[in-house]
Amino acid sequence: MPDTVIIAGAGQAAAQAVVTLRHGGFGGDILLVGEEPYLPYQRPPLSKKFLAGEMELERLYLRPREFYADNRVGLRLGTRVQAIDRSRRTVRVDGADLAYDRLILATGSHVRRLSIPGADLPELHYLRTIDDVRGLQAGFRPGQRLVVVGAGYVGLEVAAVAVQAGLHVTVVEIADRVMARSVAPLLSRFYLDAHQEAGVGFRLQTGVTGIRRASGQVEVVCTTGETLPADRVVVGVGILPTTELAEAAGLACDDGIVVDEFCRTSDPAIHAAGDCTSHPNALLGRRLRLESVHNAQEQGKTAALSILGRPQAYAQIPWFWSDQYDLKLQMTGLTDAHATLVVRGEPASRSFAAFYFEGARLVAVHAVNSPREFMLSKKLIAQRARLDHQAVADTGIPFKDIAEGALGA
Repeated sequence: MPDTVIIAGAGQAAAQAVVTLRHGGFGGDILLVGEEPYLPYQRPPLSKKFLAGEMELERLYLRPREFYADNRVGLRLGTRVQAIDRSRRTVRVDGADLAYDRLILATGSHVRRLSIPGADLPELHYLRTIDDVRGLQAGFRPGQRLVVVGAGYVGLEVAAVAVQAGLHVTVVEIADRVMARSVAPLLSRFYLDAHQEAGVGFRLQTGVTGIRRASGQVEVVCTTGETLPADRVVVGVGILPTTELAEAAGLACDDGIVVDEFCRTSDPAIHAAGDCTSHPNALLGRRLRLESVHNAQEQGKTAALSILGRPQAYAQIPWFWSDQYDLKLQMTGLTDAHATLVVRGEPASRSFAAFYFEGARLVAVHAVNSPREFMLSKKLIAQRARLDHQAVADTGIPFKDIAEGALGA
């Protein structure tokens, strides 16, 4: 078993790797190096309860500081791994070379930034870190005008928090519907209606060409020629895997750090986990890069188990969630534009589920305030279950009965 494990990154994957290593009996040295000055923390609440001021900083932390001291985990926070020397098995941190036996890259992802005139104005914000939220919260006052660029999950979550705080909110989206990359048009229409009912304005099929200062505020210049006055602008146009460190070290990268099912990179002494990886999924029969808490946790565990000499292949059905107003959207599986959509329940009731099929095989489910359908569907998708479309749409048949019948329970 190796003597020293260094972890580059301090997010969900890194924290889970630490827990699995220590609980698995690893007695060597562990050093966790994180670019932010904070202990490893949850990111999903940043655009929800933490932004709304309903969650204290300490509740974001995945483990208290005492956990790391009690488990002899060294912390280098507010810094980063600057370089990897694979031949010497060292990393450069704050100008010093530190030796490792195994290295875990849990470098995560970073926001995609706008490259337009005015993109450097202080009124423009991104939302990825605790400090990002704190910078934005200073302007969250009733009557303030907020323009959100991007109608994905983060953009819409920010819009929901802001309008409930009394801000005037407008969302600008280049696509012709909200959450267009991930949900069916039915769900896009449902969420658009929910936001408009709450008072959020939308400019769909509209891009942004620039941001300029005007009379003590800024103006967002749209491709339509319209200008939108704003006190703050939040940009949520996607994230990118943080692979620069791995690339500079000569590791294989292709839309993420390339790993196998055991989270091993092209260097046997280096593992990678979380948002930064491109990994194979035997259940889905393809290589993926996922941006989710579940993936980060499970890959952190997988990397640690591999280091412990107890490798377990990672192959699970992905799942995600988004909270907007009183609507909890839970998603499992992956779908594409060719899937057949079957809806169970009425969207007007604010509790329904969209089932995506390839033929009779269930491939994904998007459930709105429907936790039972979501939970049962994870197992159905993993087992490549085949369901009758009419039975799924019939709310008179308990979904538990449908699931048990498909699974042969």
